[in-house]
Amino acid sequence: MRATALPETAIRRWTRVEYDRLVDLGVFQPGERLELLDGWLVVREPQGTGHSAAIRRVLAVLRRTLGETWQIDSQLPVALDDLSEPEPDVFVVPRDPNNYLDAHPSHPLLIVEVAESSYRIDHEYKASLYARATVPEYWIVDLVHETVEVHREPEESAAARYGWRYRSLETLRPPASVAPLIAPDRAIAVASLLP
Repeated sequence: MRATALPETAIRRWTRVEYDRLVDLGVFQPGERLELLDGWLVVREPQGTGHSAAIRRVLAVLRRTLGETWQIDSQLPVALDDLSEPEPDVFVVPRDPNNYLDAHPSHPLLIVEVAESSYRIDHEYKASLYARATVPEYWIVDLVHETVEVHREPEESAAARYGWRYRSLETLRPPASVAPLIAPDRAIAVASLLP
């Protein structure tokens, strides 16, 4: 079968406000897994059991480590900027019962993505978006290589996909441990984040 060439077409990017309005209007199918990444609607990859198990582990470990001081959410929208509203696997924001009633959290202090088949998106695309939003710390729990990548120190970089990257990148394997920047005295064993 021959592939059909697409004619030259204009492609429209969406703002976060437009995307939220589409969600409010019920334009998308129930359960449809979408994220807005730099103006593009991206279909999220389905989760296998290992991915789901890792998310549950990360949530449990962070809740035990950080306690009630922080709000730790999973797969909910984060308003990064005018063009991006991802739904990270796990993120940490300040806890305040009056916050987030009228708007999604916008300044996460730690984001964690679990990568099984999504490593390229998490490493190349999301890392640059999170750095651009000056998220201080971003972890990738890499299930394939059984590692945790710790990204810190966001900085501008013309070579990065969205003009930003993390200056510091450390790949950790068991028996190493990592302490979140928001709790530097509370080390977490890398093995406890892996299923």
